[in-house]
Amino acid sequence: MTGPGRRSSTFTRLLRHGFTDASAAERLLDGAELSPVRNDPVLLEALGRTADPDLALHGLVRLLEAQPGASARRELLDTVIAAKPLRDRLLGVLGASAALADHLARHPRDWEALVTYEPRDLHPGVEEFERGLAEADDPVSLRVAYRRCLLSIAARDVCGTTDLAETAAELADLATATLRSALALARAAASDDAALCRLAVIAMGKCGGHELNYVSDVDVIFVGEAADGADEGKALRAATKLAAHMMRICSETTVEGSIWPVDANLRPEGRNGPLVRTLSSHLAYYQRWAKTWEFQALLKARPVAGDLELGAEYVTAVAPLVWQAAERENFVPDVQKMRRRVVENIPVAEVERELKLGPGGLRDVEFAVQLLQLVHGRADASLRSGTTLDALQALAAGGYVGRTDAVQLDAAYRFLRSMEHRIQLYRLRRTHLVPVVEGDQRRLGRSLGLRTDPVAELNREWKRHAAVVRRLHEKLFYRPLLDAVAQLPSGEARLSTQAARERLVALGYADPAAALRHLEALASGVTRKAAIQRTLLPVLLGWFADSADPDAGLLNFRKVSDALGKTPWYLRLLRDEGAAAENLARVLSAGRLAPDLLMRAPEAVALLGDGDAGGLAPRGRAHLEQEILSAVGRADSAVQGVTAARGVRRRELFRTAAADIVASYGTEAQPVEADQGALVDLVGGAVSDITAATLSGTLRAVVRDGWGDTLPTRFAIIGMGRFGGHELGYGSDADVLFVHEPREGVDEHEAGRAANAVVSEMRRLLQVPSADPPLLVDADLRPEGKSGPLVRTLKSYEAYYRRWSLGWESQALLRAEPVAGDEDLGRRFVSLIDPLRYPRAGLGDDAVREIRRLKARMEAERMPRGADPKLHTKLGPGGLSDVEWTVQLLQLRNGAEEAGLRTTRTRGALAAARACGLLSEEDAATLDEAWVLATRVRNAVMLVRGRAGDTFPSDPRELAAVGRYLGYGPGHVGDMLDDYRRTGRRARGVVDSLFYGA
Repeated sequence: MTGPGRRSSTFTRLLRHGFTDASAAERLLDGAELSPVRNDPVLLEALGRTADPDLALHGLVRLLEAQPGASARRELLDTVIAAKPLRDRLLGVLGASAALADHLARHPRDWEALVTYEPRDLHPGVEEFERGLAEADDPVSLRVAYRRCLLSIAARDVCGTTDLAETAAELADLATATLRSALALARAAASDDAALCRLAVIAMGKCGGHELNYVSDVDVIFVGEAADGADEGKALRAATKLAAHMMRICSETTVEGSIWPVDANLRPEGRNGPLVRTLSSHLAYYQRWAKTWEFQALLKARPVAGDLELGAEYVTAVAPLVWQAAERENFVPDVQKMRRRVVENIPVAEVERELKLGPGGLRDVEFAVQLLQLVHGRADASLRSGTTLDALQALAAGGYVGRTDAVQLDAAYRFLRSMEHRIQLYRLRRTHLVPVVEGDQRRLGRSLGLRTDPVAELNREWKRHAAVVRRLHEKLFYRPLLDAVAQLPSGEARLSTQAARERLVALGYADPAAALRHLEALASGVTRKAAIQRTLLPVLLGWFADSADPDAGLLNFRKVSDALGKTPWYLRLLRDEGAAAENLARVLSAGRLAPDLLMRAPEAVALLGDGDAGGLAPRGRAHLEQEILSAVGRADSAVQGVTAARGVRRRELFRTAAADIVASYGTEAQPVEADQGALVDLVGGAVSDITAATLSGTLRAVVRDGWGDTLPTRFAIIGMGRFGGHELGYGSDADVLFVHEPREGVDEHEAGRAANAVVSEMRRLLQVPSADPPLLVDADLRPEGKSGPLVRTLKSYEAYYRRWSLGWESQALLRAEPVAGDEDLGRRFVSLIDPLRYPRAGLGDDAVREIRRLKARMEAERMPRGADPKLHTKLGPGGLSDVEWTVQLLQLRNGAEEAGLRTTRTRGALAAARACGLLSEEDAATLDEAWVLATRVRNAVMLVRGRAGDTFPSDPRELAAVGRYLGYGPGHVGDMLDDYRRTGRRARGVVDSLFYGA
């Protein structure tokens, strides 16, 4: 007897053999059912070898309890102890599957199905399974017989007698036999209908591919024809009844549960189409209406039941259509839609646990293999297998996939499918989610042979194999392309030039011949540069293909590589710094602006890395001014100084554009920025700071060159419009006012001449043609507009504003903020204009009417002829003008009383107006959303086209690139335009209420 507080030796042995609840196990072993063998070491060791010893022991006790008598229990126990094959099979199943343990408890003599161990039992096929189901004469007995056959498959699986591919094939063969038995039952129940028709059952999906899961929908298509002399209409109705009855036999739940759902939704027109069609009807649909995904599904079509001759005719007839799918005009967009559908189907809460659809999951492998089959199977019949692993092997043998890549992908796919099988086997439920409960993970890990630390080992191996799939499933497309053009000796088969072109077209490249020339230039040779680029290009090409213009991405990469390929730091950057290569790929394929900025000085590619020289976070104004002023101080002339300032501006514009693109597209290391307003603020603030620092440096350079250290007059630059509001876009001019004040003792005319000379020279130097983009300085918002003097003294501004100022000028001054030059003069200018832009008495009715009249006139006169007003980002409904004029009217009316409204920033003023109750939370959010979206569209147009625009591009590829920047995948341009119109329409409703008082 064990003393208090002490554990028995049995308890300790149970823990050592893998039991987690040793106390419960000890009680079961001490029970009457196991009393004859409770001390037999063979049993304990056998239980310890199972996936879940606790579960196996519990299942064994239940099975013994269910035996009809003592002699039957003794027979079972004797066989378990004496016959190792039976012991391993039975306990292995009981330790892996609670569902099959339940079946054995309900049918206690079915354990005898595991006793026989002859060669023919090791690898049964359809005929063997048909014999196992032969005695079933109704749906209930069919379910019992099916589970009995499934029991033997599971036993061979968990004992390692069959591997993953063999197990999946056996499951598909069992499904074939089951469909035949179910159809036989349906025919027997309706012999008159059976006599009228020929009915073929075509397996699709994993059943058709001979790679079925333990629990899966069995996808089918039905083909029917009239029997000799029968009316076709009656025959199809009869065939439909038989097919529907067969589906119910398999799918309906009885006292023995269900077998699996039979899913016919892959048929033409899906669930809206007829369940059974004639062969000619199928062909007519596929020739005229079918989508690309339907041909992809037909890759796995296989006749399995019913009239096999008719089924073979069907497969023969549709095969040419399948292998012509890659020639379809819409093949690339359709393929992209298929990929997007996979991603969109994953619930956010489950994405990290998804074995099938998640990143690096089974669907990635299957999708990649099927796409390559569709592209190359037209010319190479050896690729036309419906089984994923067989097709992968054939692709490798033909040179369409690298052999090493194929081996690694094969191993990863087998491991992930094995995980899926064991997860489903436990409860016989259809699921692809890795369990979160530690006990379930422990059982899963042990079932896969991971015994030292099952949970940790399982997660480590799972993540490792998923990472392999993530890395290879894109590389799979591109590595053979490089081998085809690299002109290096290889022992492997290679893609032909025609096959390489076919693959590039299928992956979205519009000019495959040019793409192959670029690849040959980049990857050929034995230099270090070529070797590194051959390593990088498979991944880069995938990122290019994920953009709206992969051809441009590849061309731009070649240009950068030609310029920098001999510099060791460039190749080291791309090879060793994780983010740099993907950042570069995104930037080079997102449009014209960023690549153009980069090509002017390719060394800026260093900014894309994560080392000391890298970093895409924008630099602040103080940092930029310090750098530019230091460069100006070292320059020998104004021209050199301004050239240096413009060089810094170009580099920083590239940094900002790259940061914007990377955040908008997202990368493996950095997800897409969800806050669109934050991206707008980033770009607006960064470009405004860059512009202010450039003006400061240019002013310093011009003054030093003409007057030395001191100009005869104090001089300040006031930012206006978007510049003053910290909202500049990539293509914005710098709206400014110039103000000066003669120094003591300096003649006012001399001071004026000096100030005008400074302005003239600054504007000239900032627009001189060079490798750096020009900075246009616009002073048209000055008093009297273009007719007024370019520069005024502070006193002149005061006199003008006191006597002549118009309402629109007060409104324009809401965005005024000093940006460069004499800080004290800038502050005094702000003090001068504050009473105008924040009038103490607010605005009178006449002033409000005048503002409304001006806005209406501007919209009518400035809207470009032929433009769609609803898509015009500046003047259209809910566009920038609508939101800004509404906010500015609130500022003019209430700025004197509400300090929060005294800001030059649109979003800041909008938030302040909401905070002080001038508009509701909902209205503020509506206006903010519209303003942010319109600004993002303008930024996108500049990034994509390389020139500013207020409307969406008309070119389809450019429009798609704008959509990608805004987060819309391929094929969703229509959704983007609809969303823009909808957002603008909602915002215009708020504007009508707040601005027009409607």
